Parts: sequence; C-alpha cells; structure tokens
Amino acid sequence: MSNRDAYEQKLRAKLDEWKAEIDKLKAQAQSSEADARLKEEREQEAEQLEQKREELRQKLEEMRASGDDAWDDLKEGAERAWKSMSDSFDKARSRFN
Repeated sequence: MSNRDAYEQKLRAKLDEWKAEIDKLKAQAQSSEADARLKEEREQEAEQLEQKREELRQKLEEMRASGDDAWDDLKEGAERAWKSMSDSFDKARSRFN
C-alpha cells in the first residue's frame, strides 16, 4: 500500500468517526431537556461540523481524482481542513460535555 493510499484510508476512517460524533451531537440536541437556546446551539454546532466534514470529504475526493503532481498540493489543503475540523470538534466537546 502506498503512502497515498494509507493517507486516504486514514482520512476516510476519521471522516466516518466524525460523522458518528456529529450524529451523537444531533441526538443530544434533540433529546436535550435543557432550554431551547441550548438545544439550538447544539443543533447549530452540529450543522457547522457537518459542513466542515463535507468540505473535508470533498477534498478527499479531489485528492483521489488527482494526479501525483497535484496530490501533494491537495494534501496540504486537506491537512488544514483536518486541523480546522479537529479544533471544531474539541470546542464542541468542551462546550457540550
């Protein structure tokens, strides 16, 4: 397996993990007995995470479709998106746990 394939598998696995976490946040928001404002905040946070996850998924698809020359450039963009997504999840976890 090439480094590229391994990286793509790692990214795909993380995307799946993040999807499960987003679904968990959405479920918490729906079942929340807290006030309406907190429920709305959780729903908005989950939606923002879903959008970032989708952006990262699209970057992965671009990487898969790219030639070897463009792959390194796309990987750098994916790394930035990955960092942003990780930071957003950390923030969400700290706010809602």
